[in-house]
Amino acid sequence: MTTSNRRLAAVPDPVEHRTAPDATRDPTADLGLAGFAAALAGGTISSTDAVTSALDRIEASQPTLNAFRIVRREKALAEAAEADRRLAAGERLPLLGVPIAIKDDTDIVGEPTAFGCGGEFAPKTEDAEAVRRLRAAGAVIVGKTNTCELGQLPFTSGAAFGHTRNPWDGERTPGGSSGGSAAAVAAGLVPAALGSDGAGSIRIPASWTNLVGIKPQRGRISTWPHAEAFHGLTVNGPLARTIADAALLLDLAAGPHCGDRHTPEPITVSDAVGRDPGRLRIALSLRIPFTATRTALDPEVEAAVRRMAATLRKLGHSVTIADLHYGLMVGASFLPRSMAGIRLVSDQMPGAVVDPRTRANARIGQLLSGPALFAARKAEPLLHKRIGSFFHDYDLVLAPTTATPPPRAEEIDGIGVNATNNLITAACPYTWPWNVLGWPSVNVPAGFTGAGLPIGAQLMGTASTEPLLVSVASQLESELHWERSRPAPWW
Repeated sequence: MTTSNRRLAAVPDPVEHRTAPDATRDPTADLGLAGFAAALAGGTISSTDAVTSALDRIEASQPTLNAFRIVRREKALAEAAEADRRLAAGERLPLLGVPIAIKDDTDIVGEPTAFGCGGEFAPKTEDAEAVRRLRAAGAVIVGKTNTCELGQLPFTSGAAFGHTRNPWDGERTPGGSSGGSAAAVAAGLVPAALGSDGAGSIRIPASWTNLVGIKPQRGRISTWPHAEAFHGLTVNGPLARTIADAALLLDLAAGPHCGDRHTPEPITVSDAVGRDPGRLRIALSLRIPFTATRTALDPEVEAAVRRMAATLRKLGHSVTIADLHYGLMVGASFLPRSMAGIRLVSDQMPGAVVDPRTRANARIGQLLSGPALFAARKAEPLLHKRIGSFFHDYDLVLAPTTATPPPRAEEIDGIGVNATNNLITAACPYTWPWNVLGWPSVNVPAGFTGAGLPIGAQLMGTASTEPLLVSVASQLESELHWERSRPAPWW
């Protein structure tokens, strides 16, 4: 038996996950982002100790969980020592000395950005704008988390690094493409991490690992050094165990670069945590957006989302079954932007070693990069108007985040393009329309299947409604306390 299989076999039954701190567990693994910051500012822990503990957990879990592509041990410890000096001198910043992780589609100075691909890549000479802002807040970045090739899949797997595992069940995928970030947070390696979402790539892994994942308004967090990512589909956003930590990371990473194509009016999201949103009109939409693949909502997922609706009613909101009808234009807008985006990023990474499915998608992207892409971008205002009219009657939408629980990690291996499209569409048909629209959406944990696999639901709003979504998610968290459920340790 291989080391990986031996460790996977030793993982406890996922039904028996912990609901309270474990005395045998590293206590810093249970601290959230705000808790870490408070402990560091209060002097009860040092950044050097906190970062060392995080790095040790990463190292111990890496052969099996495989959440990281790059671990910055020496650099992170040097940054932690500097943070301790600044803390001792009385300096206070929101994340001074706190360890976090960044998805490997985002540049960190001195490190390559492989974006899930094989090959050799030169170290970057500048931080991405989001990384610059998190460093300015004092964060210590311990490493870059795994992602699938060019962020195309709701799996985190690739020939260059293998399979990232789901902390709740090592046979399963944590989702993707921000699966490394999700696995790292869910397993307690770091308190929070930055991911990105081009068709659900934050919300899907958050759903499958019992996390909060926020897909913010397009442009809320800069994608610089790219003026936009994947022709406006992809945004950066946080993954955390609590809505307060996710909102804090969002606020600290948010803000424009002068080269950004999308610059929404600034807002503060953390202020909405604990705020009463008032009595809202919420649409429960279980309808699957049109796909060319046969899809069906898993009964356990549907039951969990309906329980979430019942909780919202208990909190005083009006929840009505009212399906969103996206129409064919949303899909017709998504495909050219997605495939042309794959082609563009592929062209920017000469020498990348990729799967034949990635090369096939890049070829399709070349074909769609002309009039089809132009028409797709022109359609967005019409989609805003048509789908926005649904919100004349409702304040937000509650929907499943995925149609199924997390598949086996190896299910994506060795299959062709059509089989891959069928697999990922059947599992994850719900999230991508909001990337076309560019509007915010928040995944909230919705419980577990009978086998102990996490389920998520998404709250969806119109432009710049992150504060409203966060206030409702905060209400749900206060009622459901999903943050108390943790998987068994991986170290």
